[in-house]
Amino acid sequence: MTEGETGNNFRAVTIPWSFVKRKVECAGGAFLRYYNVKCHGEDTSLLTSKSKDKAEGVVFEDDVDYLRSLDPKEWKKQDHYAVLGIKNLRYKATDDEIKRAYRQKVLKHHPDKRKALGEEIRSDDDYFTCITKAYEILGSPKSRRSYDSVDHDVDDCIPSTSEIKKDGFFKVFGKCFEMNARWSERRNVPLLGDDDSSREFVEKFYSFWYEFDSWREFSYLDEEEKEKGSDREERRWIEKQNKAARAKLKKEEMARVRSLVDLAYANDPRIQRFKQEDKDKKLAAKRARQDAVQAKKAEEERLIKEAQLAKQKAEEAERARLEVARAEREQQKKNLRKERKSLRDLCKANNYYATDEDETVSLMAAVEKICEMLKLNELQNLIKDLENNGRDALLRAVNDSEEKLETERRALFETRKAEEHKAKKSAALKAPIEWSVEMTQLLIKAVNLFPAGTNQRWDVVANFLNQHGTFTDERRFNAKEVLNKAKDLQSSDFSKSSLKKAANEEAFDQFEKDKKKVVNVVDDSSISHNDESPKLVNGTAQPKINGEIKDKDARDERAWTKTEQELLEQAMKTFPASSPDRWDKIADCIPQRTKKDCMKRYKELVELVKAKKLAANVAK
Repeated sequence: MTEGETGNNFRAVTIPWSFVKRKVECAGGAFLRYYNVKCHGEDTSLLTSKSKDKAEGVVFEDDVDYLRSLDPKEWKKQDHYAVLGIKNLRYKATDDEIKRAYRQKVLKHHPDKRKALGEEIRSDDDYFTCITKAYEILGSPKSRRSYDSVDHDVDDCIPSTSEIKKDGFFKVFGKCFEMNARWSERRNVPLLGDDDSSREFVEKFYSFWYEFDSWREFSYLDEEEKEKGSDREERRWIEKQNKAARAKLKKEEMARVRSLVDLAYANDPRIQRFKQEDKDKKLAAKRARQDAVQAKKAEEERLIKEAQLAKQKAEEAERARLEVARAEREQQKKNLRKERKSLRDLCKANNYYATDEDETVSLMAAVEKICEMLKLNELQNLIKDLENNGRDALLRAVNDSEEKLETERRALFETRKAEEHKAKKSAALKAPIEWSVEMTQLLIKAVNLFPAGTNQRWDVVANFLNQHGTFTDERRFNAKEVLNKAKDLQSSDFSKSSLKKAANEEAFDQFEKDKKKVVNVVDDSSISHNDESPKLVNGTAQPKINGEIKDKDARDERAWTKTEQELLEQAMKTFPASSPDRWDKIADCIPQRTKKDCMKRYKELVELVKAKKLAANVAK
């Protein structure tokens, strides 16, 4: 509608406001009384009036002996509520009650009052200082909260399992949560409730206590006061230490509350009931899903049950058979004991034992052996024989038992002897064979005959050794032993292996013989027999001096020994031509020989081999 004139001379005006929906929270004393009446069934206004009436009738205690025993210097250790005479009220005491209690103490215990009554007053350590200190702490809300946090009357204990079982869950934990509710920063702390409390109520209760915010603080326990510091740095240090101690105690307090809530949650029958209900719901849903599957498998389950029933019947029959067999064995044992007793009684009654004490003992021992050896029917037959023939039958039975035992001993002895022989033979077969010089040489020959690349080379080498070697027992080589020995020969030093040393000495002797043969062949096959003609030495023509061929360098160097020759050959095998710094390494392996000596000796050997081949060609 727009603003304007109407036909009736009324002006239309637009409304400048409209209704808006807002969220509001209930507050005020009237709502608080309504909430308490609705939730707790009591009116706080009536309770307040009652508490006021009750406070007017409070009687303050006055323990003079306790006051006189106080030390003003130890004011932190004293009970301030007891000093003011409100020990029974403690943290429930109102500010007005604390003030009236203090006034009463002042009127009675002020030094001037007591001095007027003729009492001697000591100004330095009078107990009235403790009364003043108690009022200073309890009269200030901040300092009172600090003292109430560490009040010795506070019970911080957590109930034990035995207490819970004895007094009941709700009685024990109801009292604990009611005592700890005083530390809550938030008002309207939910209580534990009873066994009939709803699930929502229980969940809200534990949600509140798991998020519990405590106002409890421990500044009253500070070891040093910040104001006592001589300068700012010291005061800061004292404050830092106090804060660290308070934080540690606060952490322990919150852990205690959490432990209390965890213990209550674990033992709460309502929680257990709720969990069981949830479990039952899940099981019901699971069963509902399984019903469709079980309907399809009904026939299969029926067949399985029939098979199980048949198996059960068979097992029952087997158990019955075993029970019958057990009963038969028990009866047989019983009969056997009976027959043994009859045999002993018969021998004793008829005085079959001799009068000689030694013979009596031996016969009694023999009878016990007979009882242990013979079976039921044999014992019955022996008893009948004793009844007919008397002591002679007993002696025959004793002799027969001794012969039987002796036969068993011999058989056992032979069996053990055969087993020991078999074990020794097996150990001998498993024991390693000692490698002699001949077997080592035969191994070297076999390795050369069957080089690398031979199919199943080491099996072939082992068969070669077994065929051509000499053995003193039935032990033979296998491929693994031959391979290990070959590796040992390849990696070991000649100077450290006696077998290799012997084999190498023989090879070196053969080498020297071949060398002499080559020189003789060269001398015999020379083109001219003139003393002035040159002869071949190391593949070159050398002049003959005094009937002998002389090498120019041989006069300047000392000869190579067998040991040095062995070391040279072994080093050349160890360090092949592809190895870097080969001749340096070879020279390190041969004492008193340089790299140049080793290379020169190698060249000499090469020339000697060439001369041998040339001599062989000339001889042809």
